Amino acid sequence: MDSKVAVVTGASSGIGAATAQALCQHGYQVYIGARRIDRLNEVADAIGATAYYLDVTDEHSVADFSAKLDRVDVLVNNAGGALGMEPVADADEGNWQWMYNANVMGSLYMTRSLLPKLEASGDGCIVFVTSVAGRQVYPGGGGYIAAKHAERALARTLRLELLGRPVRVIDIAPGMVETDFSLVRFGGDAERASKVYEGIVALSAQDVADAVYWAVTRPSHVNIDEIVLMPRDQGSARDVYRNGRVERRS
Repeated sequence: MDSKVAVVTGASSGIGAATAQALCQHGYQVYIGARRIDRLNEVADAIGATAYYLDVTDEHSVADFSAKLDRVDVLVNNAGGALGMEPVADADEGNWQWMYNANVMGSLYMTRSLLPKLEASGDGCIVFVTSVAGRQVYPGGGGYIAAKHAERALARTLRLELLGRPVRVIDIAPGMVETDFSLVRFGGDAERASKVYEGIVALSAQDVADAVYWAVTRPSHVNIDEIVLMPRDQGSARDVYRNGRVERRS
């Protein structure tokens, strides 16, 4: 039997790269996409995947990427991210628009484009890598929270719309994962980004990749609707155990 084919977006680093590696290690033929093509090629060379440039916010880029694939069994909508931590009253509209485009519209474009191939596989899986922020709120996170709530709603709606068809829809919602997520959110401010994870043991990208791999490899009649995973040191989107005491974001 031919290897199953998986697509992972936002795979030039972090959760996307770790997920692509996990799938490659378990025999999947993996195609990865991202805008940072140099880093994407490095990941592909290291793990044995195939890399193509992809901007999930651009329908033409998505169409070009999809046209290169004859078959798709698994789609991991991982591309996205956060920008800024301003309160709603000081919201940067450009940041909010980017977050909505990257997290929601990107997932929509990829899903819509590849759905016929996923269904044709006879056992397709669509994974949305959302966030605890798609379920809870915290001060300063309004734009990202709104986008992730919307992405979760997209996944839940799709789950209902595909009932009776051979496609599973899976929502993987991590809490704090130590990747370059915060570095991007804070515009490259490494010192500020490092403080997010200081004094706690955060999840790793591999932890999330393990959850994705487990979910997509259940028997075809089993749909893992949602997995919410957080580090033991995190109790909610607002509450963490840091440096020996409970800290609540206010």
